[in-house]
Amino acid sequence: MDLNADLGEGFGRWELGDDDALLEIVTSANVACGFHAGDPLTMRSVCAEAARRGVSVGAQVSYRDLAGFGRRYIAYEPAELTADVLYQLAALDGIAHAHGTRVRYVKPHGALYHAAAGDPAQAGAVAAAVRAYDPELPVLSLPGSQLLAAAGRAGLRGVREAFLDRAYTPDGGLVPRGQRGAVIADPDEVAARAVRMAVDGTVVAVDGSTVSVAAESLCVHGDTPAAVEVARRVRATLTDAGVQLTPFA
Repeated sequence: MDLNADLGEGFGRWELGDDDALLEIVTSANVACGFHAGDPLTMRSVCAEAARRGVSVGAQVSYRDLAGFGRRYIAYEPAELTADVLYQLAALDGIAHAHGTRVRYVKPHGALYHAAAGDPAQAGAVAAAVRAYDPELPVLSLPGSQLLAAAGRAGLRGVREAFLDRAYTPDGGLVPRGQRGAVIADPDEVAARAVRMAVDGTVVAVDGSTVSVAAESLCVHGDTPAAVEVARRVRATLTDAGVQLTPFA
C-alpha cells in the first residue's frame, strides 16, 4: 500500500505544513506546482529531500488559483485546462530531474480534483495533458471517477485513491469541506480507518453505510494542524497490521 500526502504548499515567506517531517513518513509526495501553492524554491526543496529519502514525486496540478488555494471551481475551456496542467507537470518534472529524480504520477488538487472526478470534459482535459507529456505516468483519483475513466480511454494507468482524514458520502464521494465533520482530525480514528481501507477495502460513510474504496494509495493531508502526528500514527498502525508501505509508482 502507498501512503501519500500533499507537500510543498508554502509560497514565498508563507509556510504551510512540515514537509521534511512528512517526507520521513510517506511513500509518495504530491508536490504543489505553483498554481494553488508552491513556488520554484519550495519545489526544489521538496524534490531534493524526496529524492534523498526515496519518496516518489507526484505533480499535484491545480486550477490557477493562488488566492483560493485551488479550492474554487473554474469553468475552464478544455484546451486551456490541458495547457495549464501540461505547464505545471513539465515545470515540476524539470526541477525533479535537476535533483536526480522525476515526476512519477499526477494528482489534481482541490476543486480540480473534484471537478475531474465528476465532469467528463475536465477529466478528459487532465488526461490529455498527461498523455501528451508522458503516457507512462499514472493518474490518481477516486474509484469510479470520470478521471479514472478518461485515463483508461487515453491509455493511462488509473490509480484508485482513498482519503484517511476526510468523511465519505454514501455514494463514495467526499463530504464537502464546508460541512461539519468533513475533516477528521483524531489520529486514532484516522489510523483505524487506514487499516480498514488497506485490509478490507472499505470505509464507513457519514450515514453509517459501508462504502467500497479498494484503494491502491491512501492520502493524509499535509495542511492540517496535526498532520505529522496523524501520519506517524497511520504508518505505525498500518505496519503493526502487517501492511507493507511502498510507492505505487
